[in-house]
Amino acid sequence: MNTRFTGPLSGLRVLEFGQIAAGPFAGSLLADLGADVVKVERPDDGDDMRRWPPIVSGEKGETYSENFASVNRNKRSIAVDLKDPAQLSQLRKLCDVAGVVVENFRPGVLERLGLGYASLSKTNPKLIYCSINGYGSSGPYAHKGAFDATVQAVSGLMSVTGETDGPPVKCGVPIADFGAGLYAAFCITAAVMQARATGRGAFIDCSMLAGLLGIAALQTSEYFGTGETPKRLGSAHPRAAPYQGFQAKDAPFVIAAGNDKLWKDVCDAVGMPKLVDDPRFATPQLRARNQKELEKILQPVFAKRTKAEWMAEFDRRGMPCAPINTYPEILADPHVQFMKLVQDMTLPNGRRTKTVAFPMKISGYEFRVYRRPPRLGEHTEEVFAEWLEAAA
Repeated sequence: MNTRFTGPLSGLRVLEFGQIAAGPFAGSLLADLGADVVKVERPDDGDDMRRWPPIVSGEKGETYSENFASVNRNKRSIAVDLKDPAQLSQLRKLCDVAGVVVENFRPGVLERLGLGYASLSKTNPKLIYCSINGYGSSGPYAHKGAFDATVQAVSGLMSVTGETDGPPVKCGVPIADFGAGLYAAFCITAAVMQARATGRGAFIDCSMLAGLLGIAALQTSEYFGTGETPKRLGSAHPRAAPYQGFQAKDAPFVIAAGNDKLWKDVCDAVGMPKLVDDPRFATPQLRARNQKELEKILQPVFAKRTKAEWMAEFDRRGMPCAPINTYPEILADPHVQFMKLVQDMTLPNGRRTKTVAFPMKISGYEFRVYRRPPRLGEHTEEVFAEWLEAAA
C-alpha cells in the first residue's frame, strides 16, 4: 500500500500507548489527518482490542479483528517489552524525538517506567503529552478503575437516557470513550500549535468524566437554571414537542417540531389544523409540558400510514423528520454513499472490508486509508531506524 500521504498534520510524530478505544480513537483521528502515528504494544499479545470480535479470516486462515481495524488504520505498530531495560531505553529515545505522546493507562503506570510527562519533558520540552483516563490524573477518583459504562453511570448521562418510566440505560455507542478521544485530538492539535509558536509543550489531562460533563451542557445548565434534576424522556425533548419518535404502520420514525411554524405543519399534515388553537399546546413550553397528552393524540394517526408515506408528507412540507435506521440501512443510504463515508479497506490478512472514513471535510484534504491496520509489531525495526536515524 502507498503510504505517502499529505494531510493537515503531516510531519507530526505521535507515539500512542493506547488500549481498546479512547486512546486508539484519538490516535486514529490524528493519523487520518496525516500524522505519523506509531502504536506501542506488548510483544506477546498487543492491544486487547486485537481479540475483539468480529474476528475474520483471510485466504490463508490468518485472523484479524474488525473492531481493532476500525480505530487503528493509518498507523504503524511497534512491539516493546516495557519490562526490558534495554528496550525501554530505546523507547525513551523515540519519546525524545516525538511531537506527541498519547496514553490511556491508569494514572502512574507510565510514570513508574520513566515515561511520564515530567520525565520526558526534561529532554523534549516541546513534547505534547496527552493522558486519557477515567477521572483525571489527580483527585479522589484518580486511581479508580474506569470503563465506558461506569463513567456513563457516574457522569449522570445514564440518568437521562431511557424511557420516562423505565430504568437508566447506557448509550448504545461508547460515548465516554469516543468523546474523550475527540477531546484529546482537539486539545493535542491546539497544543501543537502553541508548541510551534512558543517552543513549549504541554501536559493534557483528558478525563472521560470531564468529557461527558462537557458535552452535557444542556442538562447541566437546566439544573443550574432551575434547580431541578433533568429526567429521562425517551426520544422526547425537554423543551419542544412533538420532538420524538413515533410508530408508523410498519416502522418507527422521528419528527422534530422545534418551533410554532413546524408545529402548525404537523397539525396540517395529520389533518388536525384545530390542534393549533388547543390551549394545552399553544406555546413550545406548553407543548413540552403536555407532550404525553400530545403523543396520545398523534400516535393513533401515525399508525394508520407507513413510514415512507409519512416521510414523504413531512419532506414535502420541509418538516425535519427521519426514519429510525439500523446501521445496515444508514451505511447503505444514498446520501452516505454520496458523502463517500463508507470506503474500502484491506486487512493485513488480505481480507477486504469497509470502514467509515474520517467524517468531516477540509478543503485541500481528502481522506483515504493510506496505511492498512498493522500487524502486531510489524514496524518495530522500521520505526526505530527511521525516527532515530533522522534525529542523529
